[in-house]
Amino acid sequence: MIATRRTLPETRTSITHKFAVAGHEGYLTVGLHADGRPGEIFIKMSKAGSTLSGMCQAFTRAFSLAMQYGLSLEDACSRFKGMRFEPMGMTQNPDIPEASSIIDYVARYLDLTFGDQARG
Repeated sequence: MIATRRTLPETRTSITHKFAVAGHEGYLTVGLHADGRPGEIFIKMSKAGSTLSGMCQAFTRAFSLAMQYGLSLEDACSRFKGMRFEPMGMTQNPDIPEASSIIDYVARYLDLTFGDQARG
């Protein structure tokens, strides 16, 4: 079995979501395929150049590549929801009032927003 990569077009639609976990602010950008399914994600943390920012960039590259090679959003999210490490704590999102990490928050947000095409 040879996996084939499904890349996004040069010009694509995206959404950007501002978030904060325990006071650590960031922006999650989700690049969308023409059918509205996520095909890539990026996280920009407020402290550029920090270890946290670098780890978030590494995570989003791996997450994006996994989806482009066929891992479903639901499977990806299920593997990252519940990861527990600092920073963790309160958020400003009423649908996700507390997160056990930034990775947990992103996975839960993606699942709520796009999972099974937003449960529709």
